[in-house]
Amino acid sequence: MKFMKLGSKPDTFQTDGNNVRYVASELAPDIAVNVGDVKFYLHKFPLLSKSVSLQKMVASASEGNCDEVHIHDIPVGPSAFEICAKFCYGMTVTLNAYNVIAARCAAEYLGMHETIEKGNLIYKIDVFLNSSIFRSWKDSIIVLQTTKSQSRLCEELKLISHCIDAVASKASIDVSRVDWSYTYNRKKLPEENENDPNLNGIRSRMVPKDWWVEDLCELEVDLYKRVVVTIKNKGFVSSEVIGEAAKAYAYRRFPGFNKGAFQFNDVSKCRPILDAVIWLLPSEKGSVSCSFLLKLLKASNSLDSGETVIAELVKRIGQQLEEASVNDLLIPAAGDGDGTMYDAHVVQKILEAFMMRDHSEPQLEDGDEIQEVRKPGILSEASKLMVAKLVDGYLTEIAKDPNLPLSTFVGLAEMVSNFPRPGHDGIYRAIDMYLKEHPGISKSERKRICKLMDCKKLCVDACMHAVQNERLPLRVVVQVLFFEQVRANTSSGSSTPDLPKAIRDLNSASHGSSRTTTTNTEEDWDAAASAEELRALRGELAALRMGNGGTSDKVNGGDPKSHADRAAMSKMKGLLMSKSLFSKIWSNKGGQGENSGSDSSESLGSTNLEEAKSTPSRKGRHSVS
Repeated sequence: MKFMKLGSKPDTFQTDGNNVRYVASELAPDIAVNVGDVKFYLHKFPLLSKSVSLQKMVASASEGNCDEVHIHDIPVGPSAFEICAKFCYGMTVTLNAYNVIAARCAAEYLGMHETIEKGNLIYKIDVFLNSSIFRSWKDSIIVLQTTKSQSRLCEELKLISHCIDAVASKASIDVSRVDWSYTYNRKKLPEENENDPNLNGIRSRMVPKDWWVEDLCELEVDLYKRVVVTIKNKGFVSSEVIGEAAKAYAYRRFPGFNKGAFQFNDVSKCRPILDAVIWLLPSEKGSVSCSFLLKLLKASNSLDSGETVIAELVKRIGQQLEEASVNDLLIPAAGDGDGTMYDAHVVQKILEAFMMRDHSEPQLEDGDEIQEVRKPGILSEASKLMVAKLVDGYLTEIAKDPNLPLSTFVGLAEMVSNFPRPGHDGIYRAIDMYLKEHPGISKSERKRICKLMDCKKLCVDACMHAVQNERLPLRVVVQVLFFEQVRANTSSGSSTPDLPKAIRDLNSASHGSSRTTTTNTEEDWDAAASAEELRALRGELAALRMGNGGTSDKVNGGDPKSHADRAAMSKMKGLLMSKSLFSKIWSNKGGQGENSGSDSSESLGSTNLEEAKSTPSRKGRHSVS
C-alpha cells in the first residue's frame, strides 16, 4: 500500500478524557475548536496561517469577545480535522488509501489552498493521489470505497471520476503488462508459494483476461456499475470478460446464486443490484451462458423486477436457448399465479423468442440489389433438434404438477412439433407422465394429448412400454403394434404391405393433424375401422408373421453387429405374435363400435374374469413409468 508522510515534528497531541484533545506545548492554547463532540485546545497562529475558513471563524468569534469556535459539519468529523491540524503544526502525518479522501475533504472544507500558502495540504494530497494512489490497482479500489461517506463532496471535487478512470484504465491494459500483485482477492495457487525453489516469481504465470473481476466485487453497486460502464466504453475489454464480471458480482452479492438458491433478505436492496447486473450484460450473444441468464430470470421473478427486465432476459435467453438444460428452465411460478409449480408461460415466451431467430430480412447490397441475407443467429437444424429435446424433457418435469392445465402442456409441445426429431421417445415420456399424474382427464383430453406423438417414431423399447401402458387410449396401442410389426417386417427384408385404411385414419388422427380444426380431428379420432378392414389387417399381420420367420436369418447373415438389434426386435415380435393379445384388442375395438376411442384401461375393465385369465400377455399390460 502506498503512503505519504507529511511534516517532521513529533506528534504532541494529547488526550484529556474522551472528548478533549490538546497540544503539549510551553505556550498556552489561545483558541478552542469544537468539532462535533470533541474539543481541541490549539494555537491560532499555525492554524490561521494555512486555513481560510478558520481565519473567518476566529475573526467572527473575536468580534464577540470569544475565543471558541464551533465546527459541526466538517467532513468525516474530528479525525479528519486532527489530520489537518497536525499538518498546520508541521507534525508528522501519514496519509494512505484509507484516510486520504477524508483528509482531502476536510482540507477543502477548511480552505487549505495554495492561495493562502504555497505547498498547502490540498496541493500535497492531490500530488499524492495522482502520483501514487491512482497508479496502484489495490489503492485505487480502496480509495473509491472510502468516497461513499462523502459522495456529494467527492463528486464536486471530481475525486470519484478520477478514481473510476484510474481503475478502468488498469483493467483495460493488455494482460501481458499485468502483475499478479494487482489482485488481492484471488486465491493463491500452490506453486505461487515463495518457498517453491522451482518458481521464478509469480510474474512468470499467464494472467487471465478476467483477472480484475473479483476485485471489483468489493464495490457498492452504484460505483461498480460506473466502473464497468467506463471499462466497456474504453473498448479494450471483450464482451466475454464483461459478462464474467457481471456474473462474479451476482455470485458475490447473492450467496447461493450459483446453485440457483435465492435468498433475498432485503428486497429493496437486492433489486437494484440485480437490475444493475442485468443492465451491464453485454449485448453480444454468448457473452454469458444461457444457464446464468436463466438464473437471472428466476431471481427477477422472485424480486418482481418488472416487465421490462423480464422481457429483456427472455429475449436474450431465446438467442441461445439450445445451451440450456431442463433444470435451468424449471422457473418457480409466482405466488399469486394459477397454482402451478413452474412458470410455463415465461418458457413459452422464451420459445417464441427462440423461433424469432428463424427469420431472414432483406438487406441492400452493392448495386441496390436486394438479396436475402442469412442472419448470424438464424436457426440451424441442430439447434432446433436440441431445443425439441429440451422441451420434451421440460414437459416431462412439469407434467408431474397436478395443477398443470392440459392446454399449457399441449401449447408448449405444439410449438416445437415442426422441429426435426428422429424419434418421439421424449414426447412419449412426457405424455405418459402427464397421464399418470392426471388420471381424471376426459377421453377427449386423453386423445388430444396423444395426438402430439407419432407412433412410427418410437424406438423398440418405447413401443414395448407403450403396448403395456394402460393409460394410453386403445387405438394408440393398436397403432404402435401395427407400425412396429411393419418395421420388424421391413428390417427382416420382407415386403411391406400398404397400410389398411383404418390404420391410416388412426395415424392421421394421432399425428400430423394437430393443427386442423377441432371438428375434423375429433372425427378422425373417432372413426372406426370396418369389420372388413379388420379382417384384412389380421390376415396381413398373419402373413407378415409367417414371412419373418424364414427371412430374417438370411438377411442378417450372422453379422455380430446386428445381434443386439435382432435381440431387441425379437422381444417386440414376441409381443406382436401373441394371437390372444391381438384378438383381445380387436374384439374390444369391434365391440365398441363408434365409441372405440375409449382408453385401454376402460377396455380392460370391461373384460370378464375368464378371458383375463386366459390372456396373460394382455393381463400384464401396465405402466412402467
